[in-house]
Amino acid sequence: PDTRNKSQSHPRPQPHRRTAENRGEMAEAPGWLNDAPSGKAAAVRKGTSARNLAAAADTGNETNDRTAMISARLKSIYRRAVLPMEKRYQYDYFFESPLLTDVEFDSKPQVLLMGQYSVGKTSFIRYILGRDFPGQRIGPEPTTDRFTVLINGPEERTIPGNALSVHPDLPFRGLERFGVSFLSRFEGSQLPSSVLRSVTLIDTPGVLSGEKQRTNRGYDFTKVVSWFAERADLIILLFDANKLDISDELKGAIDALKGHEDKIRSGRT
Repeated sequence: PDTRNKSQSHPRPQPHRRTAENRGEMAEAPGWLNDAPSGKAAAVRKGTSARNLAAAADTGNETNDRTAMISARLKSIYRRAVLPMEKRYQYDYFFESPLLTDVEFDSKPQVLLMGQYSVGKTSFIRYILGRDFPGQRIGPEPTTDRFTVLINGPEERTIPGNALSVHPDLPFRGLERFGVSFLSRFEGSQLPSSVLRSVTLIDTPGVLSGEKQRTNRGYDFTKVVSWFAERADLIILLFDANKLDISDELKGAIDALKGHEDKIRSGRT
C-alpha cells in the first residue's frame, strides 16, 4: 500500500487571515445596506461619524439662511420699486388686490384642491395627512360646503373665517372683501402634522351640477376661487370618471383658473 504522506493530496488549511471586520473596522456597506432608511441608526451602520452628521445639520441651516436672505431681498425690492407704483395708481382699488405684506412673502406654499362634489377631495387630504382633521365632512352628497384651510398647530381645533381673515400671521386678509356671507363659509382646521409644517392645504366646496346649481351660496364662488388660485403654488383638479358632464358652475370655476395653467395637476377618481 501507498504509505506516502496524505497531506500532499489534502493540503492543510491556511492560517486564518484577519480581515477588516475581524479587526473591528467597518468595511464598505453592501448595496442593500445603502438603501436602508436614513437616520442616526442607518448613519451608524454606514460608519458615518458624528462630524458628518453635524455637517449635514449645518447644510440644512445654510439652506434656511439662504431662503431667508432671498425672501428679505424680494421684500426690499417690492417696497422700493413696486409698492410706490401700486399706491400711486391705486392698484388695490382698481384690481381688487390688496397690497402685499411681509406675511404673504413668508407664508408657506399653498395647495388648492378643486372638483365636483363627492370626487374625494377631503378623502385625498386625509390620505396625505394619514389621519382625520377637525371639521372634515365626507358623504355622497355635497358635504364640504365651505373653504377649509388646513394649517399646522400644537392642538386640534377649528378657527372661524372672520378670525382667519384678520390674523396677523396668516395671508388671508384680502378675503374680507367677499363679505360676511363668505366668511361664514370659511374656516381653518389646525392640527399637528409633519406635512403641514411645509405646506398649507385648501379644501374647497364641491362644485355643484344639475339642479343643485340653483343653490344660492351667498357669495361669488368664482371670484373666491380666482383669489385662491392666484396665490396657490399648486392646483389639484379632481374629476369623477362617472360624472363627465361639466356643469355651468364647474365651467365658471375652470375659467377662473385661466392664467394659472402651469400650476394645475388633474386626476380622476
